[in-house]
Amino acid sequence: MQDTSLRPSWRRSSAAGRPPGWPGCYRRRGRRVAGAVVAPLSTGARKSEILGITWSNVDFQRRMIRLLETKNGESRAVPLVGFARQEIQRLAKIRRIDSPYVFPGRNGISPVNLLEAWRYARQRAGIKDFRFHDLRHSAASYLAMNGASLAEIAEVLGHKTLAMVKRYAHLSEQHTARVVERMNTAIFGKVAG
Repeated sequence: MQDTSLRPSWRRSSAAGRPPGWPGCYRRRGRRVAGAVVAPLSTGARKSEILGITWSNVDFQRRMIRLLETKNGESRAVPLVGFARQEIQRLAKIRRIDSPYVFPGRNGISPVNLLEAWRYARQRAGIKDFRFHDLRHSAASYLAMNGASLAEIAEVLGHKTLAMVKRYAHLSEQHTARVVERMNTAIFGKVAG
């Protein structure tokens, strides 16, 4: 059974199966903004990486998004799964033909400006002191709490070294203890006490 006590209150599901305040993502700029909010939480990608995604970078067959413009200058692929995949598939059905962007701005030439929509969604959800970049940190925290190693978290986030992901180490200590315990049981058998 998964411990949900570590989940932030905004993550607890509403009756519709979505976080409370979720409709805030569907106002102002339309439903296009919701995918831009879900994507970093699902993939660990940075805001600039998410907004730079073009349709040619989305591979629904392989369930991957290729991020070409990253902070460290190296492209990487991130899995496109779950609710983020569903949202981006929904957007593909209503995409603008005059824009290459998955999350286009009003003019279609540049990506959407999320500042106003993000502020509105947070206000509507009653969330204070939560930056867009915190979605990336939340993704890393959820990865750690679900057993990902620091190396795996670094790979997902696109970090070249483990130094940047050590802040999530405390979240994976319990998992590490369980892994070592299972290994010891496999070697020595069940030990009393």
